[in-house]
Amino acid sequence: MATYLQWRRFVFFDKELVKEPQGNDGAAPGAAPASGPATSKFLCLPPGITVCDSGRGSLVFGDMEGQIWFLPRSLQLTGFQAYKLRVTHLYQLKQHNILASVGEDEEGINPLICPQVKIWNLEKRDGGNPLCTRIFPAIPGTEPTVVSCLTVHENLNFMAIGFTDGSVTLNKGDITRDRHSKTQILHKGNYPVTGLAFRQAGKTTHLFVVTTENVQSYIVSGKDYPRVELDTHGCGLRCSALSDPSQDLQFIVAGDECVYLYQPDERGPCFAFEGHKLIAHWFRGYLVIVSRDRKVSPKSEFTSRDSQSSDKQILNIYDLCNKFIAYSAVFEDVVDVLAEWGSLYVLTRDGRVHALQEKDTQTKLEMLFKKNLFEMAINLAKSQHLDSDGLAQIFMQYGDHLYSKGNHDGAVQQYIRTIGKLEPSYVIRKFLDAQRIHNLTAYLQTLHRQSLANADHTTLLLNCYTKLKDSSKLEEFIKTKSESEVHFDVETAIKVLRQAGYYSHALYLAENHAHHEWYLKIQLEDIKNYQEALRYIGKLPFEQAESNMKRYGKILMHHIPEQTTQLLKGLCTDYRPSLEGRGDREAPGCRANSEEFIPIFANNPRELKAFLEHMSEVQPDSPQGIYDTLLELQLQNWAHEEDPQVKEKLHAEAISLLKSGRFCDVFDKALVLCQMHDFQDGVLYLYEQGKLFQQIMHYHMQHEQYRQVVAVCERHGEQEPSLWEQALSYFARKEEDCKEYVAAVLKHIESKNLMPPLLVVQTLAHNSTATLSVIRDYLVQKLQKQSQQIAQDELRVRRYREETTRIRQEIQELKASPKIFQKTKCSICNSALELPSVHFLCGHSFHQHCFESYSESDADCPTCLPENRKVMDMIRAQEQKRDLHDQFQHQLKCSNDSFSVIADYFGRGVFNKLTLLTDPPTARLTASMEAGLQRDLLMHARRGT
Repeated sequence: MATYLQWRRFVFFDKELVKEPQGNDGAAPGAAPASGPATSKFLCLPPGITVCDSGRGSLVFGDMEGQIWFLPRSLQLTGFQAYKLRVTHLYQLKQHNILASVGEDEEGINPLICPQVKIWNLEKRDGGNPLCTRIFPAIPGTEPTVVSCLTVHENLNFMAIGFTDGSVTLNKGDITRDRHSKTQILHKGNYPVTGLAFRQAGKTTHLFVVTTENVQSYIVSGKDYPRVELDTHGCGLRCSALSDPSQDLQFIVAGDECVYLYQPDERGPCFAFEGHKLIAHWFRGYLVIVSRDRKVSPKSEFTSRDSQSSDKQILNIYDLCNKFIAYSAVFEDVVDVLAEWGSLYVLTRDGRVHALQEKDTQTKLEMLFKKNLFEMAINLAKSQHLDSDGLAQIFMQYGDHLYSKGNHDGAVQQYIRTIGKLEPSYVIRKFLDAQRIHNLTAYLQTLHRQSLANADHTTLLLNCYTKLKDSSKLEEFIKTKSESEVHFDVETAIKVLRQAGYYSHALYLAENHAHHEWYLKIQLEDIKNYQEALRYIGKLPFEQAESNMKRYGKILMHHIPEQTTQLLKGLCTDYRPSLEGRGDREAPGCRANSEEFIPIFANNPRELKAFLEHMSEVQPDSPQGIYDTLLELQLQNWAHEEDPQVKEKLHAEAISLLKSGRFCDVFDKALVLCQMHDFQDGVLYLYEQGKLFQQIMHYHMQHEQYRQVVAVCERHGEQEPSLWEQALSYFARKEEDCKEYVAAVLKHIESKNLMPPLLVVQTLAHNSTATLSVIRDYLVQKLQKQSQQIAQDELRVRRYREETTRIRQEIQELKASPKIFQKTKCSICNSALELPSVHFLCGHSFHQHCFESYSESDADCPTCLPENRKVMDMIRAQEQKRDLHDQFQHQLKCSNDSFSVIADYFGRGVFNKLTLLTDPPTARLTASMEAGLQRDLLMHARRGT
């Protein structure tokens, strides 16, 4: 329970008398005339006002004459005659332009039974006045009583009327029509009803009923109207009200000792506001109470000296949420308090209207700031729904105030409430002193929890932890359960912790947030834990494991070569992260390019050899660089090895690698490696594979290996005959006795006819040890062959001459003598010739029907045609091949007997054109005649019939 004296008082409302609008020359109808120019400017209501209400943009009044008056915002007072006698109650609905009134139309013998309820539709007119849609008696029975209060539900389906005899009638249905409405007695009691109020909660409608002695509620939306007794304390007339949603629509009952708040089923909080309550009203979150207190007079700051009488009425405006009095003033004879147009209007008996205008929120806050009432300002701002920027400004001012007073703990709590609105640097600068590091730490922690910290804030917070040596707080800060709970830049935190020497904490962050590079940097550069670093790499996914091995492989190879080599073997063959028993081990692995890791082994040849041999065995399709490096490494080891047995083993390994077929595309590189390390067997093998027979020959010549020279010629002489010539030249230059090798070479040269004898003699003439006996057999055999060839050529020439002479004679006879056809048989069927017959100059005769059946042409002899066709084809071939220079050169180069090739082409007439061009005209003519004669000789058998 809060007491009245404990609450602070403020002047959050401005008070002024309502003035008449400009141009209004007189008072309201029925009002007393003005007494002077000083008072004529204030608005004066008609006399005899009995009841008031407000809503729908107007103040509504009822008077003793039965008139209802409307005062709109323009302050132009209008009215109409609603009752013949007087108006006793008014209720203006807020959501509908409907007015409910209770009044008396006729006095009669007993005026207690005359009150009438009238429902007015203010939007419709009847003769200039609002339309009255319904009239019915307020008292349902015949027992005399007086209406004490009236309320109407905003949905127009409920209306309740309270009476002084303790009864309450409920009108259910459409209150604007008789046929749809039903009236019944809801409540009977022994105490006068002083207040009624409807409360809607969802689909349930409650009716609060308060008398002078008790408070109760009914559920009127059902059938049985269940009742709940809420309290045994009541209140007077007009001392109850219904709050707005800010107070959960509670029913307020203002008793003389306390003000009680009620829910439909229970009593809520109460406030000890002293004084005899006259009026209770709810206005925009404020409770307005008019009371009379004969014991204590209001303070002078709220009243004038003339009004400090002991029986004056005091109007207090309470803020129940923030526990302060927003306004307090003394008035004389208050008629009622109304709320409209965002202000409060206080009506006094003298007809004056006092307006209470609430100050704006900023003005109220500034008043609180001047008194350093920041907590109250914060509560007020929240209740006024001030935006977050405005609240942050209040928190900042409150924090500045506490900071100036030396209350740093309280100040930082206020600054924390500004996070997200106030620049953090403003707060950080205030707490950079070492003595206030705890406050700075608290602020930075909250900044991180709200995910508003940047990298600098993270650095500063971690430095605070390290300076305080608060490991527990540090661990709590960095060891979050999930990635979504991380409120700081992890990389920045790792850097700061590493710099401060908190390696274990930095490693924890790096490992849990997958900052693999930082984890490895700390392990390798700071802790020097190479085993753990290598284990960590082995757990990483393939791409990250590959990149980190390329970066840190040399360091790991230097300190733990064997383990590093094993990891590289797995990485380049079938890599699967080591998940300590977890994961799918059946999934296909990945493999890296093994050639890219060779530089890691720069200072570890033994491990390099093991790695290369493993790759060549397990993965035959390894990059070429693997085999190149392995060959180079084997040759280096072979060249520097002194143990004969080991050297022989290394020799065999190198030869085996060369014969593996992996160096076909990089022949030159392998050859250079073998030459650099003087690996002769490898050089000779590569020469042979590359068909470099000349180089093989030169190698044996340089090393004076005569037998190998001859052997090379024997193996490769068929592919490259010039080897024999080179061998002969080589042995010819030697001054040693090489007769055996010269004889062997000459024998092969003679059998293959590779060199002219004269050239052989000239070649051997340079050797002083080579005597005639060395080449005697060669020369004899050569001369014998040439003699035989000469004899054969002379015989062939003689035969050609005889054939030419015979053909010429036949040609001459054909030209000079007649041809006698003496054939008696057909050359085809061998039957006796019969006319008609066909005869050819070649001497063949045919039956005409046989000739026509077998001949292909009328001008050719069927018997001689095949032979003649061969000759003609030879002539045409000779003519076509005259310009075949490339073919001639190729045959000339590849033939063992160049002279025969030249003679063959010469015989084809290839050189005829050259001969004809260089011969004189007579010679050309003679050559032409000879050519024609040759053609005639070839075609001598062709005859025409």
